[in-house]
Amino acid sequence: MNQQIFQSNEADDEHQQSPPIELILSIPIILIDQIHHAVHHSKSYKLECNQLAKQLHHLSHIISRFNDSTPLYEPPVRRIFINIIENLNRALTLIRKCHHRGIILYLFSIVNALDFRKLFELLDVSIHDVKWLIRIFDAANGGIVFSLPAIVRNDMCLAWIWSCIALLHTRKLSLKIDAAKVLSTLACDTDRNKIVIVEEGGISPLLKLLKDELSPETQIAGAVALFNIVNDQTRARSVLNEHGVPILAQALRNSYPSVQIEVANLIARVTEHDCVFQEGFGRKNVIETIVMILSMKVLNDECDKIKNKVLGAKCCGALWMLARGNVANCRRITETKGLRCLAKIIEKEKGEMQMNCLMTVVEITTVAEYNADIRRSAFKSNSPAAKAIVNQLLGLINESDNLLMKIEAIRAIGRLARSFTLKQTHVIILLVEQLCHMNRDVATESVIALGKFTCSENYLSAEHSKTIVEFKGVEQVMKMLTWNERTQYHALILLCYLAMHVKDDDQFEQEKVLRSLEGANRCFVNKYSKLRDLVAKAISHLNMFGY
Repeated sequence: MNQQIFQSNEADDEHQQSPPIELILSIPIILIDQIHHAVHHSKSYKLECNQLAKQLHHLSHIISRFNDSTPLYEPPVRRIFINIIENLNRALTLIRKCHHRGIILYLFSIVNALDFRKLFELLDVSIHDVKWLIRIFDAANGGIVFSLPAIVRNDMCLAWIWSCIALLHTRKLSLKIDAAKVLSTLACDTDRNKIVIVEEGGISPLLKLLKDELSPETQIAGAVALFNIVNDQTRARSVLNEHGVPILAQALRNSYPSVQIEVANLIARVTEHDCVFQEGFGRKNVIETIVMILSMKVLNDECDKIKNKVLGAKCCGALWMLARGNVANCRRITETKGLRCLAKIIEKEKGEMQMNCLMTVVEITTVAEYNADIRRSAFKSNSPAAKAIVNQLLGLINESDNLLMKIEAIRAIGRLARSFTLKQTHVIILLVEQLCHMNRDVATESVIALGKFTCSENYLSAEHSKTIVEFKGVEQVMKMLTWNERTQYHALILLCYLAMHVKDDDQFEQEKVLRSLEGANRCFVNKYSKLRDLVAKAISHLNMFGY
């Protein structure tokens, strides 16, 4: 077998399978034997050839020493040994050129002392790099190696990353923790470091740290490092590819609260960046675990309130990401008594936990708006959990000083518009009151929500429209026709629905609704086919009843 056939382009070609590490480790010794044999047959540059033989003897010795160990972490070994093979192939080619004696052959295979000097430098690099490998795999006695192999002397962070990942494969927990913390720090420095950690195989050993349930510090170090690395879809997907879903699910279920905080945070991050995790975590009962943690520890455990608040906030954040746009997970939350738990947290808590719970509810209502099964099963009028959620949403609309929470609560109520009965007029009255809110975003969201109560898809639209008119909603909507384009659009939509459903009310004449609809900006109205049709129908209806 001609060992010169093996070149580094095999490793660089991503479409070609990399050769096994055992082959890569064996080839340098074979090449060194071939070079020694060639040195004995050299006819020129005898002094340089003998010096080369001594250098190769040294290299062979340290390679044999390295091969006696069993490195569990391949990337630096693979890269350094492929470089060694390239250098040895150069050496073999050069020595074979020294075999020729005739003048013609000499001219075609000219060799000079400079070629040997370059080769000696390359072999010195190879010797230095193998010594560096020996140091990082023997680092169990000394910790992280911060020296650089010559092959990456211009890439200090790569060398540190290799050293840290190699330590993650050792048995000593303290070294694993230190290595994970350094990787976490490097990941925070630059996105390039995050990419390198993933490419160099750092995800799998970090995930394995989460399996060590007897050492919370080890689990926390692994979870925090992963959190700092996987801040985009590609890197998040690497956790999935390394079978991280069951590992995270088990760590969340079986670990100490301090670990659960970091794992829940990590679950939220990977799910935020890659929705594929939603299905995997759903199958592994992560939602049930989160609801159980919220019910047992956050709401009922008084032992460590501060830690439980942090745990609750992170679990609610994970629940929000798991529910976002996912029908199956929203159904899982409603089927595990999650709504009642969320309602209690919204009622009792403040800050991040309350906000994350609210956003989870918003996601569920978003799905329920277009999914009749969830709407009917989870938000039926006689359901205690549904009543609790609605009461908390109405409370936020009425009392919260946080405009973002108030707006999200209004949106959630609007999405549940088809779930409210004729008797629940207090919901509509509260929304009508928000039309007068000094913050225009709040008023606009209220107009949008009321539009969902009065649209044709709502079987109680006529009755809801009468309630809005009865509580002086028309006057406020008319004022909003002079606001920005988004508000104008939704105000006109609501005004049209009200006009089409109410047959006899002085407000329409007093507020000159017909004149406003007829005088609405034609260019603006004609931009939206839905609005154009509704305005035409509303004008026709008002003319019919003599307004």
